[in-house]
Amino acid sequence: MGLPITDLEAALFILPSTTTSNRGCAAIAEARSVLEHELETIRTGGTWKGERVITSKQGPHINVDGSRGDILNFCANNYLGLSSHPQVVEAGIEALKKYGAGLSSVRFICGTQDIHKDLEQKLAQFHEREDCILYASCFDANAGLFEVLLGPDDAVLSDELNHASIIDGIRLCRAKRFRYKHMDLNDLETQLKESQSSRLRLVVTDGVFSMDGDMAPLKGICDLAEQYGAMVFIDECHATGFMGPRGRGTDELLGVMDRVHIVNSTLGKALGGAAGGYTVGPKPLIDLLRQRSRPYLFSNSLPPPVVGCATRAVELLLTSNEIAQSVGDKTMRFRNKMTDAGFTISGSDHPICPVMLGDARLASLMADDMLKLGVYVIGFSYPVVPKGKARIRVQISAAHTDQDIDRAVDAFIQTGRKHGVVS
Repeated sequence: MGLPITDLEAALFILPSTTTSNRGCAAIAEARSVLEHELETIRTGGTWKGERVITSKQGPHINVDGSRGDILNFCANNYLGLSSHPQVVEAGIEALKKYGAGLSSVRFICGTQDIHKDLEQKLAQFHEREDCILYASCFDANAGLFEVLLGPDDAVLSDELNHASIIDGIRLCRAKRFRYKHMDLNDLETQLKESQSSRLRLVVTDGVFSMDGDMAPLKGICDLAEQYGAMVFIDECHATGFMGPRGRGTDELLGVMDRVHIVNSTLGKALGGAAGGYTVGPKPLIDLLRQRSRPYLFSNSLPPPVVGCATRAVELLLTSNEIAQSVGDKTMRFRNKMTDAGFTISGSDHPICPVMLGDARLASLMADDMLKLGVYVIGFSYPVVPKGKARIRVQISAAHTDQDIDRAVDAFIQTGRKHGVVS
């Protein structure tokens, strides 16, 4: 048995840990106070983003916790209705049975299966590019590209309204950064002139800008890129599968498939709606991404059920363009009826149909009232969109019927009159 510890000795042992603990509690309390203040600012500003709970599979008709009966869904990225397509679901089930739930590894260790290579080959074929690399999401694809491709001697020229994942990806690279005004070809040319001393230059744009449904002027961008010796990159998350005669995207729609060098897109929207993203482009670039792209090297490979679902979705589109073509007519039906009713709809000819309202609180209240009428939509406000540009973003799916669209328009008219948006 050791010597007894006196009260003074005990105090000397206890005091430092108690003081440290008190300081830790004070730090946590201070952080909690800062966080609660920030949260209250969001609430009082009318920009709080609640999450509704869906109790059914994704589709044009869903069940929502707290709501009775069938709810029309008009705010999913399920553009082709493939999220619950029987063949897509069955392909996922079969992949789960044959290949298991997941690989428990990254691709280069022991996480590559034959189905991953098959999907990459089909996506390269679909986009008519040399090769393809899969990621866990398109956010990861955007995070992994620019750092590998561009160095301090290079330059990247980015549209000011590009998606957040593009902005974050560009921040990771050491290239000189130039930002041009939204879809402004004159400003892009100015930036191209200013960056002429750079080794490589990459013009970066969304093919379709997701908040407004407007399309990049790709022909003009490609003309300028060729004139000044730059490459062109597009993010096609809101175009792949349904834009263009065969659903290949905005580059097909605008006739520049052979002039856009790199395409990033997603499996999580039109192509089955589960998860995953990818890059298609020149084979040397794809090979280098496999060697150096951090989100690829340090993330588990896509789960087999996700790969199975996406592969079947791509196969359906390679076989027929019928589903892709059906979206256009339904989009114009909604846009025309809403415009006739007095609403302002942003963008053009795209199934993203933003109903512009301006006020964040109004957008939130109208979305809540729409749900009471059996139509699921969401209000978008700052920081997702600029201040003063709040809206309800409606998204049309090939799975919506004309009756679904007419019912949604009627609900908008009823809610709009209640809030004084339309007469």
